[in-house]
Amino acid sequence: MRKDNRFQVIYKKLLALHGPQGWWPIRATYHPKNYAFPQTPEELFEICVGAILTQNTNFKSVEIALNNLRTKELLDPKKLLTTSDDLIKTCIKPSGYFNQKTKKLFIFTDFFLKLKNRCPLRHELLSLWGIGPETADSMLLYGWHQPIFVVDAYTRRIFLHLKLIDASFKYEDIREMFEQNLPPDYILFNEYHALIVEHAKRFYAKKPYGFDCPIGNYLSKRS
Repeated sequence: MRKDNRFQVIYKKLLALHGPQGWWPIRATYHPKNYAFPQTPEELFEICVGAILTQNTNFKSVEIALNNLRTKELLDPKKLLTTSDDLIKTCIKPSGYFNQKTKKLFIFTDFFLKLKNRCPLRHELLSLWGIGPETADSMLLYGWHQPIFVVDAYTRRIFLHLKLIDASFKYEDIREMFEQNLPPDYILFNEYHALIVEHAKRFYAKKPYGFDCPIGNYLSKRS
């Protein structure tokens, strides 16, 4: 199948505009051009917890919640699993939906410990209560370095504006489109997704979406 080179072109333009993003942050620290993280099981667990907490909220709120957990030494899966619901809820309250997210954390943490350091399969993650495609793919890409493209609301918003997808496209349609048109490289997918988030914050946060977007302007001139 012939690849659509616009996906590569957009990536290069985003990288030129915003530079390496250094995702996923560890201990609230970004690490541009260093794709070796996570380097320990604790860092891997932090990424997975962050992927759950970021559901339906912004990452600044997640960082506050993660710091609360870190202060209580609860980014250790064994300690988290033996901690009271009330303490977890208090720690993660800034991320919102803390009752549901506490339940999700307990279910995932039990699963995480049973992995015994192996990489989970995507369908295993999706079988867990409260883990949807975006959360599972974030864990696999950023935590386990699997070349799976993460699709979020920003991805849909930008690529709808650029007319590379339409409103009928579902999560898997968009994910497969990226994966079919890009090399299967976890570093590329890592950076591309992070750049989409950064670009959306600047040009797609408020309506009219994409106003003065340099990527949209560039593609219009090429067509």
